Amino acid sequence: MDGDRDPGFTHPATGEMTTADLQSLITNLTSGDDQIAENSVEPIAALGESALPALFELIGSPDPEKRWWGLRALAVIRHPEVTLRLQEALHDPDLAVRQCAVLGLGQQPSAESIPDLIILLDDQDRLLARLAGDALIAVGEQAVPALSETLENGSQRTKIEAARALALIGDPSSIPVLFKAWQAGSTMIQHWAEEGLERMGVGMQFFQPE
Repeated sequence: MDGDRDPGFTHPATGEMTTADLQSLITNLTSGDDQIAENSVEPIAALGESALPALFELIGSPDPEKRWWGLRALAVIRHPEVTLRLQEALHDPDLAVRQCAVLGLGQQPSAESIPDLIILLDDQDRLLARLAGDALIAVGEQAVPALSETLENGSQRTKIEAARALALIGDPSSIPVLFKAWQAGSTMIQHWAEEGLERMGVGMQFFQPE
């Protein structure tokens, strides 16, 4: 038995999860019944690396629903290849699949995903844009330079998402760009800039001229 495998999900007779057992879980995952599919995610994830080939096959399916559930299960398996597949799925033609991939990167933050996530801050689907911001927040301080540049030079809607992300990351290096945005930005940008500055213990009077 694979030493990384959770014994709670092994075959009762042999102590091994068989191919048939895994296939049964994959069948449940793609059953079309959301509750049955969701209930299969954790048992599949408990198999770890051994479940990856079947899930990689799913995310290559022409059926967007199968791709979605494949990504949903992959997102809870910690493995370097998973992060790469999540990043690739940011370019999927199906919106829901892209949203699922972004959610997965929020669970498995990756600095390599920063450029793609920054682009998604300007997506027409504002839910996708907000989820991309959440994934950048999960990356943390490594995302601060790209977010700061976006706050200074991006479109109006990307500036709002960048200000929010910087505010919630709370890295002190973002203080100057947040203050600049507070001075010149829209109401929403000012809101998030002030929120970030307050979270970092910087009162606005700190910047007032003597």
